[in-house]
Order: sequence, then structure tokens, then C-alpha cells
Amino acid sequence: MTTPPDTDANSNRDTPSPLSLLQRRGVEAEVLIPLIRRLETEIGEQRAHEIARETIAGIAREQGAGVAAMLGRDDLEGFHEVRDSWAGAGGDLTITTRRADSTHLEFDVTRCRFAELYERLGARDLGFLLSCSRDFTLSEGYSPRLRLERTQTIMQGAPFCDFRYRYIEDAPPTEETR
Repeated sequence: MTTPPDTDANSNRDTPSPLSLLQRRGVEAEVLIPLIRRLETEIGEQRAHEIARETIAGIAREQGAGVAAMLGRDDLEGFHEVRDSWAGAGGDLTITTRRADSTHLEFDVTRCRFAELYERLGARDLGFLLSCSRDFTLSEGYSPRLRLERTQTIMQGAPFCDFRYRYIEDAPPTEETR
């Protein structure tokens, strides 16, 4: 299986990455966890997390736009391809599809090796910030018509993550696309 295209905001390359997404998150975590911990000490947990969240959101938004550009589309069928690459990346996620059509993509993640990674690194408390929070802004960057609803994650202690994507043809532009 090929690795999903590398859409890092700093590279904008449409070439395969030699690292899986889980491996990239692990490399990032080796730098970001100590940095965030230091910021927590220096400026407080709330402000440190706010800075990290804003930075990661910007990166994820750019990555979503990069994926849409690489695919040459921003519809839900294209996003199905992206989701399929997550599921196929060496079993990093175990996904059960609930609904998949032209307007809905609904699935549950029942195993998340990302949560296991942050647990091993002693930073499960930062896992949502560093990984799960990207999902919303990546979707926004991919298409202003794509909406994600998720009420729970494994990272936060739930038994599964409930991803519910809706594609709204005539959705008004978001703040980022105005």
C-alpha cells in the first residue's frame, strides 16, 4: 500500500512521503511535547495550549486545501479517498463505515494507534490537541462545504470516535473563504 501524499504545509509537494501519518505524528510529538510542556511552565497551560491549537489549526487547514488541490476536487467522493488512505495506513485506524454517499460520510474509529502513541509518550493529555483537533480544520481547508460533527474520541477516553461528515452543496462560505 502506498503512503498518502505528503501535504505538509511547509512542503506543498504532491509526492509520496516515506513516513506514514502515524510516524510523522511521532516525529512531531518528539519536538512538540517538550515544547508545549515548557510553554505550560513559562506562560501557563491555557495560553500554551491556545498557541499550539491555533498553530496546528492553521497547518491542518493548509493541508486540507493541499489535499483538495492534489485531488483536483473538493467534493465528498474525493474526501472518501482521503479517509480510505487513513484506514489503509498500516492499520493505524480501525474504521467501521456507517454511511457513505454523496452527501454523508459517517464512520466510527474503533482503534486508534495515535492514542496509543501519545499514551506511550506519556502525553495522552496532549493527544487531542496535537492530533484530533486537526480533523475539523483539515475539513474546512479541504472544502468550505464539508462539515464535521464529532462528539467523542478514543483519545479523550471514549470507546470509539464518531466522525460524521456532511457535504452541503449550497453552504455559505466560511470565515476563511470570504
